[in-house]
Amino acid sequence: MSHPGLAGAVAELTGAQVAEPRRLGGGDASAAYEVRLDDGRSVFAKAAPPNMPHALRAEAASLRWLAEAGAARVPEVFGEDEQWLVTEHVAESSPTAEAAAEFGRALARTHAAGATAHGCPPPGGLRDAWIGLAPMRNEPVADWPTFYGTLRVEPYVRRLVDAGTLHRSEAEPITELCERLGELPGADEAPARLHGDLWSGNVHWGRGPEGTTHVWLIDPAAHGGHRETDLAMLRLFGCPRLDQVLAAYEAETPLAPGWRERVGIHQLFPLLVHGVLFGRGFARQAHSVAREALRSF
Repeated sequence: MSHPGLAGAVAELTGAQVAEPRRLGGGDASAAYEVRLDDGRSVFAKAAPPNMPHALRAEAASLRWLAEAGAARVPEVFGEDEQWLVTEHVAESSPTAEAAAEFGRALARTHAAGATAHGCPPPGGLRDAWIGLAPMRNEPVADWPTFYGTLRVEPYVRRLVDAGTLHRSEAEPITELCERLGELPGADEAPARLHGDLWSGNVHWGRGPEGTTHVWLIDPAAHGGHRETDLAMLRLFGCPRLDQVLAAYEAETPLAPGWRERVGIHQLFPLLVHGVLFGRGFARQAHSVAREALRSF
């Protein structure tokens, strides 16, 4: 059974009639469908998640901004409104070494396309956006240490402390670390064009028209930021063939010395977001990461 309003929305956004919708599994925020159209195309349709106003508009703006870099593959956006986002559908495939290397190079070039400022939203995007089910503020900031501390780390620390999920004493090393971010190698890098939520579930290994495997970026929360943050997110929950992805990335655009030792610092943001959404285990992990990072100064 399809979602109410699906057929009409897809027809309006694509100019074709729905022949056959198929509900897809996965995801905890909204209903998603593979939709076969009467003109032979297949598209992906995603319903607006509850209690997240304008989330689909933010996602569409993110996809278009990433696509404008002309590097990493991104599903084509056919249209969006307040209730539906309709994009190209990409059939799943299995990870390959060739696709991993291609993805690493393409991600480096996407990052290099840049952004107007750390913290800036995509053109047409939102200041008050979302990462998964959590709110996320996008606002231009002069430098990365200030942006990462004030817009990515501190808001979630406050929420965790206020909720009693993180003790005030456990928040102290996180706050201290934010005060020292400017001392890190690469802290003064120009803002990169980030996917913004690049965990393995948003790295889609798909089959291209020629039958070979490639990677598409999906479900972005794009903004201007430090490129090491996207790479750290890839490592957080394990990405297939990650060593090959990273080797190709570095061959395309080398990273500042010691970047592997900074992975935990760039994982603080997603860990804190997961703490807000899923509880104390992730909050304690963020505390441990901050304490370990401070020992390296």
